[in-house]
Order: sequence, then C-alpha cells, then structure tokens
Amino acid sequence: MSPSQSSTQETEKGPRDWPEGQRAALGLWIVLARAYSTFGKAIAGKVQEYDLTVPQFGTLEALYHLGPLSLGELADKLLVTGGNVTYVMDRLEGRGLVARYRSEEDRRVVHAKLTPEGWDLVADVFPEHAEYIEHLCRHLDVADQEALRGLLKTLGRGIAATDLVG
Repeated sequence: MSPSQSSTQETEKGPRDWPEGQRAALGLWIVLARAYSTFGKAIAGKVQEYDLTVPQFGTLEALYHLGPLSLGELADKLLVTGGNVTYVMDRLEGRGLVARYRSEEDRRVVHAKLTPEGWDLVADVFPEHAEYIEHLCRHLDVADQEALRGLLKTLGRGIAATDLVG
C-alpha cells in the first residue's frame, strides 16, 4: 500500500447513507448498548461497596426475592450460563452466604438458598441499592421510566419470539 493510499483510508469514512429504518435501528442499538454499559459500570461500582460482584449480588438478590431456586432457574433469571452460576455459587458458598442442596424429587437438580448470613446481608444492603437505582434513573421521570420499560420489554420479547435461533 502506498503512503497516499494509507493516509486516504485513515481520513475517509465509510458511507452513511442507510435507509431511514436502518439508520434508526443502528442508532437505537448504539444508544442502548452505551446506556447499558454506563448503567452497568455504575451498578458494579456500587455493588463493589458491598464486597460483591454484580453476578454475586444478582444471585443473592434473586434468592432473597424469589426464594430457593435451582441453579438452572438462577442461570435463566441472571441471563448467564450454568457454569457461571456454579462459579458464583462456589464463591458465595465459601463466604457462607448461600447453601446448595439436591432436590428430593430429582437428585440431578441442585437448588440454592440463602443462609441466615446471606439473608441478613441482602436485607441490610438492598434498601440502599434500590435507592441508588432510583438515583441513577432520576434523569427520567417515573412516567418516562415506565414507558421506556414497556418499550424495551416489547423489543426484547419480539426478538425472543421471532429472531433467536435454537
């Protein structure tokens, strides 16, 4: 490649003359991804104050609000793989915050529940966590938050129903 070709490629941009639908969809994807990343960074910083990772906090919170769950149900709720749940459970169990036990109906199924220490931890930190989430969302009024929630739910369900393979 000649020096003139290299400098031309570095300064020129690809075409951006997409049809309106593609422009809107690409813009939505970028804004959604950036907002999620920013929100996630803020949450990770807050959860770190509790000496937990986001997956650990999510696991504790799910068990606190939903009660004992199988590891498969936890993976579904947290949108992670079974291997990730096992890793997180190992760490939480090592800290005495959760306990695992086999299902009496199907010994292949492993359930998780909070220990009294885990219950106390979540009961102690969740109110502050909920206040922090509210604080982060203050940039939208409650009506806009509900509208955005509904729109994102519609988008997610639509993609899940028609566009996911397997």
